[in-house]
Amino acid sequence: METIHTVEWMKQAARQARAEGRLTGFVPTMGALHEGHASLVRAAKRVCSPVVVSIFVNPMQFGPNEDFAKYPRRREQDVALLESLGVDYLFAPEASEMYPPGFVSHVDVEGLSTRFEGRTRPGHFRGVATVVLKLLEIAQPWRAFFGRKDAQQARIVQQLVRDFHLDTEIEVCPIVREPDGLALSSRNAYLSPDDRKAAVVLNRALAAARDAIGRGEGSGPAVVAAMRGVLDKEPRAAVDYAEVVRAETFEPATRLAGTCYALLAVFFGATRLLDNLLIEERDGRFHCTL
Repeated sequence: METIHTVEWMKQAARQARAEGRLTGFVPTMGALHEGHASLVRAAKRVCSPVVVSIFVNPMQFGPNEDFAKYPRRREQDVALLESLGVDYLFAPEASEMYPPGFVSHVDVEGLSTRFEGRTRPGHFRGVATVVLKLLEIAQPWRAFFGRKDAQQARIVQQLVRDFHLDTEIEVCPIVREPDGLALSSRNAYLSPDDRKAAVVLNRALAAARDAIGRGEGSGPAVVAAMRGVLDKEPRAAVDYAEVVRAETFEPATRLAGTCYALLAVFFGATRLLDNLLIEERDGRFHCTL
C-alpha cells in the first residue's frame, strides 16, 4: 500500500489510473477504522481497482463544542487493517494541505442540510459537503462507497454529485452491527460499560418500528410512537430525535410510501449515536432492513 500525503501526488496517481483505463474505488474515512469501514473497502475491491482510502479528520465538520480534539486517532492500527485488506493507496493529508492559507470556498446543499443532523449540528454538513467535493475531485474515483448508518450524509453526497455533474457513482452500503445489534461507530469507544449495554435499545427501537410496519402500520407518527415506546423505557437514553422521513427529501413522512427511513439520534451520557431502519415499498408491501 502506498501512502500519499499531498493533493498533487494523489491527483497524479488518479490521473495515471484513468489513463490506464482502471476503475478507481474510493472510501473516505476519518480513521479509527472498524469492521464497518472494512466492509466498504471489501465492497470497493469487488468491483474496483485501484482502491483508495482516505483518512482525514476534517476540522470543518466539527462544531465549537464537539469532539475534534478527542476524536480517536489510531494511525498504526488503521494502516495495518488497510494493508491486510489489500488497499492500494492511503490518502492521508494534513489539514493545511486540504485547507491551505487563503482557502475561502464552501459548499452548502440546501434543504437536505438543514434537517435533523443539520439542525442539531449547524455547519456540520457544510463541512462534509466541502470536504467530500474536494476528495472526489482529488481522487477522481469511478465509484465511492459510503455507509448507510449516516443516511442523511449519504443522501447529501448523492445530491452533491448530481448537482455538480461529477463523474463518480455513489454506492451506499449496508450497516454493519455488533452481535447484539448495535451499529458499529468510531464513537462507540466513548461509551461507558453501562452506556454500552443501554445503547442496544437503539436496535430494539428500530425492531419495534419494523414489527409495527410488518403488522400493516402505515402511519409515520405511529411508527415513531412504536420506537419511542421502547426508547422511553431506557433511563440512560436521551432522545435527540426519532422520526420517519422520506428518503429523497428527509422530510417527515405522515404516511409510508416509496422509500423511507426511520431515523434515531440518541445520547448515552455525552455520546450521541445514530441508527436507522431502511423501509422500501416493493410489490405493494414494505420491506424493512436494519
